[in-house]
Amino acid sequence: QVQLVESGGGLVQAGGSLTLSCAASGRAYSNYAMGWFRQAPGKEREFVAAISWSGGSAGYADSVKGRFTISRDNAKNTVYLQMDSLKPEDTAVYYCAAAYYSDNYYPSLTSSYDYWGQGTQVTVSS
Repeated sequence: QVQLVESGGGLVQAGGSLTLSCAASGRAYSNYAMGWFRQAPGKEREFVAAISWSGGSAGYADSVKGRFTISRDNAKNTVYLQMDSLKPEDTAVYYCAAAYYSDNYYPSLTSSYDYWGQGTQVTVSS
């Protein structure tokens, strides 16, 4: 069992930055690939970024590539999402998720993830 708690959301102007954190508790956190997803009102939850258990590989949605950076600190059981050059279309509830993959792989499908946090709101004003 893995419990996930996101933090760091808030209101920011377009062009600004935010860093989201996701603290994990439970056994064998380092055996899990971690992902960030987001869901805007009236839209489906979508993939944002993910990172393998070791941190050796990571991937991004095209819409955030070059602006967002995912990282993890397994000693602190925490995964981060650094968001720069934010746009109003980045406004959504952001969720972190954990998927049990012990190799250097990160899934991008919501159905591949086993555990989810409660989400944190990010609002980007124009």
